[in-house]
Amino acid sequence: MSHFNIPLGLSWMWALLVSLFAVPSIIYIAHLKNMLDTPNGRTVHQSLTPRLGGVAVFAGFMSALTIFAPLENGVKELLAGCIILFFVGLKDDLVGMSVSKKFVGQLLATGIVMIMADVRLTSFQGILGIGTLPVGISYAFTFFVIVGITNAINLIDGLDGLAGTIVLIICSTFGYYFYQYGGPSYSNYAYVAVCLIGGLLGFLRYNFHRAPIFMGDTGSLVCGFIVSVLAIQFIEMGLRVGQPFGSSAPSVAVGILFVPLFDTLRVFSLRMAAGKSPFSPDKNHIHHRILAMGFQQISTVLLLGLLNILVTLSVIQFAYLGNTVLIIALAIFSALLSIFFGVYQSRISRRQLLAAESSN
Repeated sequence: MSHFNIPLGLSWMWALLVSLFAVPSIIYIAHLKNMLDTPNGRTVHQSLTPRLGGVAVFAGFMSALTIFAPLENGVKELLAGCIILFFVGLKDDLVGMSVSKKFVGQLLATGIVMIMADVRLTSFQGILGIGTLPVGISYAFTFFVIVGITNAINLIDGLDGLAGTIVLIICSTFGYYFYQYGGPSYSNYAYVAVCLIGGLLGFLRYNFHRAPIFMGDTGSLVCGFIVSVLAIQFIEMGLRVGQPFGSSAPSVAVGILFVPLFDTLRVFSLRMAAGKSPFSPDKNHIHHRILAMGFQQISTVLLLGLLNILVTLSVIQFAYLGNTVLIIALAIFSALLSIFFGVYQSRISRRQLLAAESSN
């Protein structure tokens, strides 16, 4: 073990143990104080369940990172943003919060990492023939990316263990490359990934079907925010360090984030095509469509996790082809997947209609 590996391993263990031991207490207090999520037409669960699992994830992540990790290069500002989103999510889980107020919280958290730590995307690295971005466009695009990824993780949190599993896969991938290639500027982001992995593993012990506790916005907003910053720093590492994927880092990052990004873009497109607000809730998410095919919750989570792993391995394997080819390939695959779900959904609807007519 190198000097770097020992605190990294300790931070993972600390986050895991804090999260693992915190969850039962949170479940007990939530039931004692009746802080439970009531099932409705949009949810899959059928019983009163606490939504405060993110408290355990945050406790493990925050304590491990502040004890063991170097906090320079934007990590301190990342923690400040996480604290803001933690309390935004906590209020939403306990008493509810409007979309506009949650957006203000995301605006503050994003502003801290962008302005105070200068964490931003500085170049398109040749995508659409665009290189270095003007400062104003850089800030605007970075804001869009952070808010977009944060909400994508928040939206994918619809089944027991789904968001936690997807974030675990994403953080493991980013964390590995930060550890191997980060150098002085980016290697401490391996701690960020490892601490979140530890916190999630402790929580996921209690979050698979039938879960006695959900992640809630407390966890999904914080996890989404951390993932968005990891993605930005991964892309910037490709530009500045030149490793491991050089100028292909943006398209590789999109591939690593495939499932949440695909689900969000697909759902928003369907809602707007139907003349609805992109934020109006429905049961059109990718996990809802897979459940409608007859899969169980655990099978659906494993299937989506496997899909994300396969796309990640594919973009890593073919990173040498460059951004344009990879992004076109991802777009074609997304379109084919959307068509498949659309055709299957229409068949299910026709069967239900025929069954209703025959019963009458």
